[in-house]
Amino acid sequence: MLGQNPPIICLQQIAALAFLGNKIMNQHQQEKNKNIDTKKLAVSATIHCLTGCIIGETIGLVLGVSLGWHPLQTSIVATVLAFITGFALTLLPTFKQGLSLSETFRAIWLGETISIGIMEVVMNFVDYSIGGMSANSILEPIFWISLGVAALAGFAAGYPVNYLMLKNNLKQKCH
Repeated sequence: MLGQNPPIICLQQIAALAFLGNKIMNQHQQEKNKNIDTKKLAVSATIHCLTGCIIGETIGLVLGVSLGWHPLQTSIVATVLAFITGFALTLLPTFKQGLSLSETFRAIWLGETISIGIMEVVMNFVDYSIGGMSANSILEPIFWISLGVAALAGFAAGYPVNYLMLKNNLKQKCH
């Protein structure tokens, strides 16, 4: 039979290869699109997390500098407030999806704890290193400059962490 209809067999093989090639290319494109979507989602999640962090961080730094606290006290208060505001900013929209408070917290606690924790370590280190925590007043430019640089550093540290957690389904897509 092979000798009688070689063009048909050859066409079948070509069609099968074309089908498999198309399927492989589609899978590759889907993976590429998923990767792009994960990157965009990671940017969004990092900005969202940074927004929550920066609210608490700023309140803590303003309190610490205004009241003349030691930088360690200031960073502890700023970190605690950053966690509170960061979680609140994530809990509210997630809670509106119809989950109970405990279900909502369970859905977000790991990803937010890691993301906020990384951001806070980096932001406090940068803020302390530049001198913002040691400023005599919040009216000094160094206070605001160091806060701005710390926020950029927090984003730079938080993005890869959020990307990996989202890619590996360790963080919920709740923003």
